[in-house]
Amino acid sequence: MSLSSHSDAECSPCPPQGPRDPPGDTERGGDTEQGGDTEPAEDKVCAVCGDRANGYHFHVLSCEGCKGFFRRSILKGVRYSCPLARRCPVTKAKRRQCQACRLQKCLDVGMRRDMIMSEEALRRRRALREQRGQPGGQPGGLTAEQQELIDLLIAAHQRTFDSSFSQFAHYWPAVRLYIPSPPRSGVAAGGSPPPLPPPTEDVLPDVFSMLPHFADLSTFMIQQVIKFAKEIPIFRSLPVDTQISLLKGATLQICQIRFNTVFNANTKVWECGQHCYTIRDGALAGFQQVYLEPLLKFHESLRRLHLHEAEYALLQAMLLFSPGHADIAQRDLIDQFQEKVALTLKSYIDHRHPKGRFLYPKLLLLLTELQTLKVENTRQILHIHDLSSMTPLLSEIIS
Repeated sequence: MSLSSHSDAECSPCPPQGPRDPPGDTERGGDTEQGGDTEPAEDKVCAVCGDRANGYHFHVLSCEGCKGFFRRSILKGVRYSCPLARRCPVTKAKRRQCQACRLQKCLDVGMRRDMIMSEEALRRRRALREQRGQPGGQPGGLTAEQQELIDLLIAAHQRTFDSSFSQFAHYWPAVRLYIPSPPRSGVAAGGSPPPLPPPTEDVLPDVFSMLPHFADLSTFMIQQVIKFAKEIPIFRSLPVDTQISLLKGATLQICQIRFNTVFNANTKVWECGQHCYTIRDGALAGFQQVYLEPLLKFHESLRRLHLHEAEYALLQAMLLFSPGHADIAQRDLIDQFQEKVALTLKSYIDHRHPKGRFLYPKLLLLLTELQTLKVENTRQILHIHDLSSMTPLLSEIIS
């Protein structure tokens, strides 16, 4: 089974070229971009110029002025020049003197071009905000289109992911599986059950004893993600090579989002029906602690957010439709759909998630961590030579 079968320049202190900060350093009435939820600003400073920050914009804690400057500069494609070899100070008082150094500072502190919303997306969001207070709007502040998208993605997720992993029953059995002991009726409330006896010699695992099982599990999960993607009409409408590009870019990350739905943060165990896994099982498959420890931390952090099923489904779609993974000819279409998904997730959190304040920017930060995990995961898989030979589909995903 294969994927295809599923088918700046330089700086001038003055006069600065290009867009300037408008009076008050605001932009379009304070519209906030993806990841731009505001937080109480006391003791928070802009990572670019040191001015008072009013929230996270484009993945960085920044002021309204630097947010607007970065957005306008990227959208207009302005090229700035600096005669001082990009050594100009970027402070609250001097940020307007050299646009090139200011833009470079924005990039250096981590502002992301891919999080800039188009004018059309901003117009849609303004219209959505206006609609919230009008009769005839959807309950909970969602538009009919957004609710339809949520229903579609939840249905796709449910049809392609079984938390009991019942369809995985016929795969290669593991040498050792961690099975939590059932609660004993004789244990008093608040007490601890007696310790488990030490494992016998015949079940002690050898190095890489989990590798065949992990290979089967990886193949199974990848197949399910491919089916999930095929459930989404806009994905099916894309050329096959673009579908493959999107799957290669996102499948491993989507697998981790799905695994998080069965992660028990108290026991640090992934409870996959009859199969239960710990970080130790990853080590027995050949993975190193430099990947496994951040992986466990990621799952603990994401699980603490208590996401709804709709939010898990929307996150998977956000990851799948990433324009950075796709063929250049389809990038605009993919970007527009990802914006639609992101706006729907933001609206859902605002109106349907109790105590969801700051949840959206937290999710964006965790998605950034997930990308780092994917890079390290791919690097380690490539070094476990037996793994890629066991599962050609995994080998194709990371190729």
